[in-house]
Amino acid sequence: MQKIVEDVLTKLDNTFLSVTKFPVGLESRVEQVVRLTENQSSNVCMVGIWGMGGLGKTTTAKAIYNQIHRKFLHRSFIENIRETCETDSRGYIHLQQQLLSDVLKTKEKIHSITSGTTIIKKRLSAKRVLIVLDDVTTFEQVKTLCGNHKCFGSGSVLIVTTRNVRVLKLLEVDHVYTVKEMDEKESLELFSWHAFKQPSPKGDFIELSRNVVAYCGGLPLAVEVLGSYLYERTKQEWKSVLSKLERIPDNQVQEILRISYDGLMDDMEKDIFLDICCFFIGKDRGYVIDILNGCELYADIGIVVLIERSLLKVEKNNRRN
Repeated sequence: MQKIVEDVLTKLDNTFLSVTKFPVGLESRVEQVVRLTENQSSNVCMVGIWGMGGLGKTTTAKAIYNQIHRKFLHRSFIENIRETCETDSRGYIHLQQQLLSDVLKTKEKIHSITSGTTIIKKRLSAKRVLIVLDDVTTFEQVKTLCGNHKCFGSGSVLIVTTRNVRVLKLLEVDHVYTVKEMDEKESLELFSWHAFKQPSPKGDFIELSRNVVAYCGGLPLAVEVLGSYLYERTKQEWKSVLSKLERIPDNQVQEILRISYDGLMDDMEKDIFLDICCFFIGKDRGYVIDILNGCELYADIGIVVLIERSLLKVEKNNRRN
């Protein structure tokens, strides 16, 4: 009888998270991660979604949740974890209460973080759950919200989105899905939907559109922001915007990208990042490390941290990007 009730409830449920109006390239991302959760044989499947800000990690996680959540009677999508914990003195407690409310449909009162973790561990133990933790910055956040996730029931799925792959290593997730930048074709289509309300640029705006897309570097956030900003503007206004962007980055995009930089632990890591941006893009890794170490910046570990936090890429030829 219990199995029948659970099956009926999942079929009756009609709650879906709002994702995006123009899901260009989203379906393939979602299918790749869903396959990872289906092919996992352990009791709890943990998947990390990692990448720099503005790449669409949250959008991808929401779309995954929408696709698979009806298979789970107990589920929760916890959004904006970083922001909540940083701006609200009772942030952890509020997130714990939300998790319990979502999963168990209960309004149980939590008085402290410690008691909240204990209650979650007790209530969720052995249950088959789907939990998505969005915008995680520390291992402690996951531990506080999920307690010992290994106690979840067989078939449970835990998905974590983060800019810091170190968090996923500490969690010992089963799979890390790295979110890549959009290619030129996808970027141009997404841009066109926002700038022209159609899947391709208008004839006399094709070259300008390609220039804007090239500036965005495959970052969906930048593509959407600039596409919307340029909607129904003249060609001369487009040219003016492009000229301005060469000197002054868009504020909305810059604020999203700055979060990772502000999250660095110390000024030395920030100095390494700025030095590389200004002087060493495209240079050999060993060459850069030697110079920065000569400035007493401890670049060996500093560069590793920047890579983990999606602030730096090292290509196969051992050069920085």
